[in-house]
Amino acid sequence: MTRYEELFEVDRAHFMHPSTHAHDHAAGTLKGRIIKSASGIRVRDSEGREFIDGFAGLYCVNIGYGRLEIAEAMYEQAKQLAYYHTYAGHSSEAIIELSSRIIDWAPAGMKKVYYGLSGSDANETQVKLVRYYNNVLGRPLKKKIIARQRAYHGSGIMSGSLTGLPSFHQNFDLPQQDIKHAMCPHFYKAPAGMDEAAYVRMCADDLEQLILSEGPDTVAAFIGEPVMGTGGIIVPPAGYWEAVQAVLSKYDVLLIADEVVCGFGRLGTPMGSQFFNMKPDLITVAKGLTSAYAPMSASIIGEKVWSVIEQASTREGPMGHGWTYSGHPVCAAAALANLNILETENIAANAAQVGTYFNQRLREGLKTSPIVGEVRGVGMLAAVEFVADIEQRTPFDPARKVGPMVAAACMERGLIARALPHADVLGFAPPLVLTTAEADEIVSITQAAIESVAKEVS
Repeated sequence: MTRYEELFEVDRAHFMHPSTHAHDHAAGTLKGRIIKSASGIRVRDSEGREFIDGFAGLYCVNIGYGRLEIAEAMYEQAKQLAYYHTYAGHSSEAIIELSSRIIDWAPAGMKKVYYGLSGSDANETQVKLVRYYNNVLGRPLKKKIIARQRAYHGSGIMSGSLTGLPSFHQNFDLPQQDIKHAMCPHFYKAPAGMDEAAYVRMCADDLEQLILSEGPDTVAAFIGEPVMGTGGIIVPPAGYWEAVQAVLSKYDVLLIADEVVCGFGRLGTPMGSQFFNMKPDLITVAKGLTSAYAPMSASIIGEKVWSVIEQASTREGPMGHGWTYSGHPVCAAAALANLNILETENIAANAAQVGTYFNQRLREGLKTSPIVGEVRGVGMLAAVEFVADIEQRTPFDPARKVGPMVAAACMERGLIARALPHADVLGFAPPLVLTTAEADEIVSITQAAIESVAKEVS
C-alpha cells in the first residue's frame, strides 16, 4: 500500500467532509482527491495530475495560488504577534490598518468593520445586528428578514435559513420562522413574451406583496447577493436593484449586501454593490478578502446602523456578541497583503476585461449545443444551464444529473468547474488573474465535455 493509499484510508475513517455523500466516501465509492500544490490558476494532486481551477477553490482565490508575499506577511506577523483578542478595545496594528482599507473598498456610507472567519458567521452577525438595531429602537416586532429563493448565505442556523436552497434546509428544521423568501430574479425563467422591464416590476411587486403580507412593522431587512452564486450564478436583469431598493426604502427595510462572492474585484469593481449602484446598510464579505490564504470574514456596518448601536451603548453597555478569533492578526496580515496585490496589479480591471472576453467566448462556443439553454455571467463569473428542450426551456429530469456529468467530463479533461445545486448548471469563477489564453483553454475543454455528454443524453 502506498503512502497516499494509507492517507485515503485515514481520510475515509476520520475526516467528515463538507457537502459530501457520507456513505459513499466512507465506503471508498467516492474516491476523493488529495491536492498537493498549486500555482497561478492550476492545482496538482497526489497522483501528479494538474487541473485548471475554474472555480478558484470556492469562488475565493482571487489573486491565484502560490503568492509567496502573503505567506511571508503571515510569517512576519506570527513572529511578532501570533494572536491576541480584540475584546474590550484591544487591537493590533494589522487589524487597524485593515479596517480602514476595507472601508476604502466599500461603497459610500460604510463606517465600521466587525470580523469573523467565514461568510456564514458574518451573516449570523448580520442577523444579530438587525435584531439589536430594532430592539434598541423600540421596535421589537420588526425582526423578519427576507432573502430570496436560490440564494446562498451560509450553512449556520440563521445563515442556512437565509439560504434559499432546499438541500441546505433538509433535516435541519430550517428555515427559522423569521426568515422569508422572495422570488429569484432569473429572467431566463420569465413567462413567455415578458420583457426585462416587466419582469423587474414583477420581482419588485413580489417583494412588496411579501412585505405587506407579513406586515411592514415586522420586516426588518432584505439580504441579497449582487449576483447570485451557488444558486446558479444568476445575474439580475437591468434595473432590478434599483426597483428592489425603492421598495425597501418605502417600508424602512434595511439592505444587507452579501458580497462574499462578488467582493474584492470579481465583477471588475471593488465590490458588487458599486457595479449595481447598490446602497446597502450592511455588507458581508469573506472569500476574496484574503483570497483564502487565511480564514477571515467581515460584517461592514453602515453609518445609519452604527449610529444607533453607538448611541444605544450609552444605556445598554457593551453589545454581547463576540468571536474568539475576531480580528485575528495573522489573518489580518494575509488580508493586507492580498489587498496590496489586488490594488498594485489592478486585478479588478483584469477581471472586467478578461471576464468579458471569457463570457463572450463561452456564449459563442456553446451557441449551437443541443443541450445548452443559457450561458450567463458578468465579470469573472459565468454559468451554463443545460436543458432537455431549448425551445421550451424544459429542464432535464434531475435524476439524470446532467450538470454533474458535465463537471465530471471537464475534470477528466483537466478542468475543475462546479455543478451547482437546484438545476443542471455548470458554474465558473476562475481566479481574477486569468489570461485570455487560459480563458480559451477553459472554453475549449468545456466545449469538448459538453459535446461528449450531449451525445450520451440526447
